[in-house]
Amino acid sequence: MIKKEMLDKSLAYIQANLSEIAINLVTALIIFWVGLKIIGYVKKLVEKLCLKKKMELGMAQFLAVATAVLLRIVLIIGILSYLGFDTTSLSALVASAGLAIGFALKGSLSNLAGGVLIVGFKPFKIGETISAQGEIGTVSEIKLMNTVILTGDNKTVFLPNGPLATGKVVNFSRQETRRVDLIFGIGYDDDLKKAKSLLQDIANADERVIKEKPIVVAVHELADSSVNFTFRVFVNKADYWAVYWDTIEKVKLSFDENGISIPFPQRDVHIHNN
Repeated sequence: MIKKEMLDKSLAYIQANLSEIAINLVTALIIFWVGLKIIGYVKKLVEKLCLKKKMELGMAQFLAVATAVLLRIVLIIGILSYLGFDTTSLSALVASAGLAIGFALKGSLSNLAGGVLIVGFKPFKIGETISAQGEIGTVSEIKLMNTVILTGDNKTVFLPNGPLATGKVVNFSRQETRRVDLIFGIGYDDDLKKAKSLLQDIANADERVIKEKPIVVAVHELADSSVNFTFRVFVNKADYWAVYWDTIEKVKLSFDENGISIPFPQRDVHIHNN
């Protein structure tokens, strides 16, 4: 009976104030739309100002997104207050809901915290090439919850920030130079000193090899089917793959011209007749 009376009163209030309620709702929607436009402008402005202050792009984007999220929360609370809702109790409700959601979304919160750690400690920056979580690519964007990388075959990969901040990350771009490591095998019957001299000549002749850093050409292993040389040279990071591939081609051509074999795995089979 009490519920029916309350419902009747509510319906009577709505009927009596229908025009006012409609105007308030339309006004609230307009405020919300305009507010989102302003927040979008502020987001771009924050990023622009951060970049103007020589701040790193990843940090600038992160702060811009965080500012936009905060302003949206303020906008929603303001609109609800305009519509007559008690924002004090709403704040308590939001806090309670936030706590419940926090327990339900532990992974998301860890990703958010991971994003803060990445931006703060900078294990990588936008434009650097990294290897993490089984993926290799160039960092294109650092978001609140994930980091976006572009792979060599032009795939877009989204890596969650939580595991990214606490796991192993290999940064290929942080140092200005990289070492090219290669292994070359020759046959046991081939001229070892001649092969070593050919490898040394290839390293010395390549202008991209940094001569101030050690060039290593040495017998690395007496393997089952070959004598293996280790070949190590330092190059600028931009030249890494070009030197890597060119060296393999040059060694094959040089060994062929000088009668040095590159053996494949083999086994000697001895047959004994009874």
